[in-house]
Amino acid sequence: LVFTEEDKYGLYSNLLFKYFLAEGVVCGHDLFIASAKEHPDNILKELPAPLLDDTHQKGLGDEAAAVKSEDFHDSMKIAWRYQNLPKMEASPTTYTKFGHYYDISKKMSPELCQSIKWHSFYLHEELSFEPKMKTCNMNNGYARLLQSIQRIISQEGFDGSDPQKKQRNVLRIGIQSLGSILWGDDICCSDTPEDTHSLTKFLYVLRGLLRKSLSACIITVPAHLIQNKAIMERVTNLSDVVVGLESFIGSERETNPLYKDYHGLVHVHQIPRLNSLICDVSDTKDLAFRLKRKLFTIERLHLPPDLSDTVSRASKQDLAGSAKLLSSGCGAMAIGKKHLDF
Repeated sequence: LVFTEEDKYGLYSNLLFKYFLAEGVVCGHDLFIASAKEHPDNILKELPAPLLDDTHQKGLGDEAAAVKSEDFHDSMKIAWRYQNLPKMEASPTTYTKFGHYYDISKKMSPELCQSIKWHSFYLHEELSFEPKMKTCNMNNGYARLLQSIQRIISQEGFDGSDPQKKQRNVLRIGIQSLGSILWGDDICCSDTPEDTHSLTKFLYVLRGLLRKSLSACIITVPAHLIQNKAIMERVTNLSDVVVGLESFIGSERETNPLYKDYHGLVHVHQIPRLNSLICDVSDTKDLAFRLKRKLFTIERLHLPPDLSDTVSRASKQDLAGSAKLLSSGCGAMAIGKKHLDF
């Protein structure tokens, strides 16, 4: 269960959501798309086009060349005292083949979308078909969604029933903007919502369905609208992976020269702890993303060197002050100093 905290305008989280579904199409998995905001048919039509192995280098050639020239240009400006430090890869995915690559400037062909089996759940249509249903004091929309997911898992054989009769496959479930007012939930509208446990109950039952079936689920939630921290803590505990996207749109970081190469930050709040007594600790906690013409990349956040020619002396104090905004990593080392020093 992958829990994604949406950015304020939902632009980049929606892109990650479509990446997850597009990977399912390319791998031949079954899809289940649920939404109360956008019709699932339109979501499927907007999936990015995959770049197959033979067209990967051709399709991403200009992007890779731009990254390499940019890295070379930066290396020429770095002072000698930075050259002795170990070099970190800015984008590991460009060197290791994992999954598939996608061109976000193009849409997936209808033939490829029709090659897989997919199911949809549009809340407004579901509510109009059947009378109101109340189960275990749960929100009506959540109860219908759970009923629909359970029906697909059992009827299509994802629960392991009749494994000899059909080939085993994986069900990818995508739920968009869960917890928003469109789902009939009030946790985003008030600090003290009337129904504080509907989302928790839904995730508890959903996680049970995922555990006993061949399925994986991604959920996007407008977490910036949920003021009750207790709800967010319960939701985090009921998820396997919790990732938050923080966009620079409308914030002071949008015009800050420290973040000029990026469009937002990625916060990894929780990752799975399997067969281990402690959680895995990444070598860096400062991750950022940027949206290019064809690519959406997540990279390690690199701060510009203090002796760079592009940074004027007047803006050095602003950069040092901005570095304090970083929660950890090299930003924490800049606290109490007049300039950034690695």
